[in-house]
Amino acid sequence: MPLTLTSCQAPEADSFWQALADHLSRQMERPIVFVSDPPWQERVQALADGAVDIGWICGSYYVKFMARPEPGIELLAAPVMAGARYDDRPVYFSDVVVRADSPWRRFEDLRGVVWAVNEPGSHSGYGAVALHLKRLGLDWTYFGRVVVSGAHRRSLELILAGEVDASAIDSTVLEEALRREPELAERIRVITAIGPNPIPPLIVQTRLPAGLRAELRQRLLTLHHDPIGRDLLALAHMARFAQVRDEDYDPLRPVWVR
Repeated sequence: MPLTLTSCQAPEADSFWQALADHLSRQMERPIVFVSDPPWQERVQALADGAVDIGWICGSYYVKFMARPEPGIELLAAPVMAGARYDDRPVYFSDVVVRADSPWRRFEDLRGVVWAVNEPGSHSGYGAVALHLKRLGLDWTYFGRVVVSGAHRRSLELILAGEVDASAIDSTVLEEALRREPELAERIRVITAIGPNPIPPLIVQTRLPAGLRAELRQRLLTLHHDPIGRDLLALAHMARFAQVRDEDYDPLRPVWVR
């Protein structure tokens, strides 16, 4: 039976995961199929049900899965993004974005604004903001109105259209948007960065044989030593995969595990 791999993150990275599945298939001499057809919510559910073997998921879903009596999953590895701000660590940020022509310069200026959340289950767009508000002694009533956009890219579109004032955008998604549309740099402004936060991890079903899980983990952790692997990582602007532990995701649990 082939192994199945999916991503429940922004679709811009799908080409990387497809290429990685193909590369691992050749290395391990067994088919690995990238699952991209169903909506991401169905892919999350497939991982929760054990129907997909390997998945890249938001840390919020990881900690919720691990809170089940029988989690059925474990950490495989996590990406380390290229770029000095990531400090060669498996972390990312929530960049608070406004229009370039707006008057807001700091998070403390945003009282009463219209704020966009990409998804209520997203740590970068919701959980990290909830924790940041709590640290400041605030809650969601700090904003005048909160709307759900459906995706980080849609939040950016609403900001540019003047339909919302600000949003927290996953730094990796924002950087990819700026690479694809460099003119965005003149139309938006990042007023602060929330984080660093533990980056979305790659998980694997524990029903797979221990030896197979260990081989998958080792292949990922050494991918950057292989010239082909380095080229693949460059597709997603990653430096390498790193080993992560369950406790690395403890900062997310106050929001997502009750």
